[in-house]
Amino acid sequence: MGHGTDDKLKGLKDKAVGKAKEAYGDATNDRSKEAEGKLQQGRGEARDKMGDAKNAVDDGIDNLQRKADNKLDDMDRDNRR
Repeated sequence: MGHGTDDKLKGLKDKAVGKAKEAYGDATNDRSKEAEGKLQQGRGEARDKMGDAKNAVDDGIDNLQRKADNKLDDMDRDNRR
């Protein structure tokens, strides 16, 4: 699992809890709770995007590592000839 998985899971939780708070606030006419829910959903969305970014960086690093390893293997084969 990538480094961003934890952020993505926390983001998912924040979005779900925020949605519930917003719905509760709407049902009880509690504008403060409704706003709190919307804010928490936004925080969850931001955390989810951070997780995506971390995973993309991890993927890029893995890709560069594979390319470097392949290049070193090619150089080693060339030197054995």
